[in-house]
Amino acid sequence: MHAENDRNDPQEPGGHVPVMLERVLELLAPALDRPAPVVVDANLGLGGHAEALLAAHPSLHLVGIDRDPTAIERSAARLAPYAARTTLVRAVSDELADVLAGIGRPRIDGALFDLGVSSPQLDEAERGFAYSYDAPLDMRMDREEELTAESVVNTYPVAELIRILRDYGEERFAPRVAHLIAKERAREAITSTKRLAEIVRTAIPAATRRTGGNPAKRTFQALRIEVNAELTALERALPAALDALTLGGRVVVLAYHSLEDRLTKQILTARTRDTSPPGLPVPLPAHQPRFALLTKGAELPSEEEVARNPRAASARCRAAERIREAVDES
Repeated sequence: MHAENDRNDPQEPGGHVPVMLERVLELLAPALDRPAPVVVDANLGLGGHAEALLAAHPSLHLVGIDRDPTAIERSAARLAPYAARTTLVRAVSDELADVLAGIGRPRIDGALFDLGVSSPQLDEAERGFAYSYDAPLDMRMDREEELTAESVVNTYPVAELIRILRDYGEERFAPRVAHLIAKERAREAITSTKRLAEIVRTAIPAATRRTGGNPAKRTFQALRIEVNAELTALERALPAALDALTLGGRVVVLAYHSLEDRLTKQILTARTRDTSPPGLPVPLPAHQPRFALLTKGAELPSEEEVARNPRAASARCRAAERIREAVDES
């Protein structure tokens, strides 16, 4: 897990400033400049983006989704002045369509995905997300779920560990790390973040350890993604949000590592491509793209923002707009 893979600025007095806030507001504004717009914040976190959107658009209704009950509780307090215009739901982002149907708002004008880990999850040692604290190996965003990082580390077959470390952590020494984990867990169960970080450090060649930050960060990222099924959730949630958008509606995605960003790019690219068979003189209406990209590639935070908040350094922003209704809707 990247040390900077966090959505908020912990240095801001009196609260947390969300990453790329001005750009997010700018990208969503045209979609929310209409009577009684509805926006979904699919990863509510501490509610920083939500608060700014509610303040900027006096008739906006915001639907906030988060699987972490602590996030819902803290956001509810932060958004209390806007309580009449907010609906906060404890759910995983891939339940987005069900959440919208359940509150009678199946169509939305905007959607925001602020992926990654929020400050409380990183900064509260007992959550077990960070390798900088010694804590139980947990990493659950929703602590009522059964699967923990400890379970993964101690029970997954070596081949599965290698796959997770390689696919989710992009760890090139995945086999070395996985085999050493297996050797160590046979001696004694691995239950703490500190011990796991030490095992990973031992497995990584010394020459590699000298650069690139803490050698455990890729392994911790991989475990966190596996425990919380983060990529699976995004794979289902982002298309659901796109389907729910009204004409002119917009979606903005903030990703914090290449896996999230690559998946976001694939989903948005698929929706913005003309799928007419090649060679036709006129594009077929049914195959014309329903969406247009609003960003050229992935936009990065400004140097000033990164200097103020180093945790924003890995942020990548992509956005798209619905430009055409689906054929069966028109």
